[in-house]
Amino acid sequence: MTELADPRPIAAVLISVVGTLGILAAHRRPNLRESVTLVVALGKFGIIASMLPGVLAGDVYVWTLGSFVVDVPFELRADSLGILFATLASLLWIITSLYSIGYMRGLDEHNQTRYFAAFAMSLSAAVGIAFASNLLVLFVFYEVLTVATYPLVAHDETDEARAAGRKYLAYTFGGGVAVLAGTVVVYLVAGTIAFTPGGIEGLATADPALARVAFALLAAGFGVKAGLMPLHSWLPDAMVAPTPVSGLLHAVAVVKSGIFGITRVVLDVFGPEAVADLGVGLPLAVVATITLLAASIIALRKDHLKQRLAYSTVSQLSYIVLGLSVLSPDAITGGLLHIPAHAFMKLTLFFCAGIIHVETHTDYISEMAGIGKRMPTTMAAFAVAAAGMAGIPLVAGFVSKFYILVGTVSTGDYVFAVALLVSGVLNIAYFWPVVYQAFFQSEDAHDAKPLVEAKLGGETRSILPQTDGGKPDDEEADIEAAENAGGDADEDDDDLDVDPEEIGQPDFSGESVERDYSQPAPLVDGEYAVDKHPSDHTIPDESEDADADGHEPGHAAENHHEAGDHEESHDHDHHGGPPAGGWERRGWLGQESTWFMLGPILAAMTGSVVLGVVPHAAVFLRLIDDIVSAVLAMGVVF
Repeated sequence: MTELADPRPIAAVLISVVGTLGILAAHRRPNLRESVTLVVALGKFGIIASMLPGVLAGDVYVWTLGSFVVDVPFELRADSLGILFATLASLLWIITSLYSIGYMRGLDEHNQTRYFAAFAMSLSAAVGIAFASNLLVLFVFYEVLTVATYPLVAHDETDEARAAGRKYLAYTFGGGVAVLAGTVVVYLVAGTIAFTPGGIEGLATADPALARVAFALLAAGFGVKAGLMPLHSWLPDAMVAPTPVSGLLHAVAVVKSGIFGITRVVLDVFGPEAVADLGVGLPLAVVATITLLAASIIALRKDHLKQRLAYSTVSQLSYIVLGLSVLSPDAITGGLLHIPAHAFMKLTLFFCAGIIHVETHTDYISEMAGIGKRMPTTMAAFAVAAAGMAGIPLVAGFVSKFYILVGTVSTGDYVFAVALLVSGVLNIAYFWPVVYQAFFQSEDAHDAKPLVEAKLGGETRSILPQTDGGKPDDEEADIEAAENAGGDADEDDDDLDVDPEEIGQPDFSGESVERDYSQPAPLVDGEYAVDKHPSDHTIPDESEDADADGHEPGHAAENHHEAGDHEESHDHDHHGGPPAGGWERRGWLGQESTWFMLGPILAAMTGSVVLGVVPHAAVFLRLIDDIVSAVLAMGVVF
């Protein structure tokens, strides 16, 4: 390993800071603003990619500012692990920037300049985390990432978005305090906090009690952003953010920064040998196992697509933590490979959820029967990525999970191996209904009941249908229901304001009746929610208080949006679910949306397949082999 002084690590961090200034300066010229975003994204990836050949050859690029605190330098270091994370984040930023243009313009979103500027700053912080050479520098960028992403989480500026933003700050700043405390303990017992392949030597001979305290603090602090239970609840709430934010920041940059921190702690602070000697690997593996199973079960109950994907993220991140904590070479390889694998697959899934929302106003799985006719390319991409998440061969998730499974069996951790297999079945259970609804059911006659109907872990929807969302057979019953609600079925329904039970919504006892999709959605306080909150929202959990009428706060904006300049291409005659007469059949060659959105979906899906078929050719597995080899070269015995 050869260390080379080089300015490229700091250049990779600063280019998006400069880009942020350019984006803000171009706020009155949207085309220029978005051109700056794309140019900076390409430049950032180009700088990082230029270091790849040298890193694969054994070089490490180092940039040092000087002493930071006491004798700790402010230093950036592009090694194999850092390049792995930085390459992934910068590559997917290009894809997400293109998607963001189609998404934000498609919804005619407000404050788009702030959105793109915050995105650029977030990527600057993410690359700083990747190249940090010690725990203190990592902590600084970790906190910068929290601040930079808050405007994205709270972008909609609704009560729900602000509440999600406050919760996000409380959890992640709390995690940051734990990271800082753990950093101080490591410095006190080892005399250094610099990342060292195989672990800091001083920790192996330190007081075991203090070493365990340091590990617990660091694992808990990074575990907040990694979504480990019970520190995970900020992540589903943060799905209130625009879908590109959910995709990149909550499937790549933010949550992966937590995973990256845990990886540094296990491999480069304590080292696998010290983790095993201290006995802290097993508790971490148990937490990861509980998280991956519990989150999968909760995902089964989520009818809102982004909520289901959010809990899927909580589950999938724990595969990475489990692979790291099992402490076998194969398991660590699988855990690290699942970082890019999950990123490509989950980005595809979130992008699909976003384009469905933009084009059809639909966010609920129970309203997606037959949507494959309207969005064939999108739903096909969703099916491929979902198969990978479930560990089906030829997609990225199979390769990474196979490595982890082999690693758990080789160490005799059969309980963890069984948990992995059970989780795979649960993955199929919560992804298959989406694919089945889209391609194998008709919007005219389908059973939209969720797979699990128990109230535990689920959600009640007071206005939009959750179950039995098909069209009623008795037209006279529809007319009577409309008349009872104070209007005539043949008249203009602009002022329609009806009891949810009378338009086919489930009551709070869990029973449900049918709704006529040809009827307009009911009004909330005299107007459609889309007129107040033009973006996609998640719905509150059942634990939140309902209002005086029994309606859950903030749910009404879930399935509505204003499409702005793309009005002619969207199905504006309905608000979620199939329009009157059923889904319009569209072709496979881009008729379902703009290529600003379809292109990134297909690019992310292609990455998932490439990682599943030729993982070494995709570079990431080669980097991971170097990381594991470096740990083994330090004399670590697994």
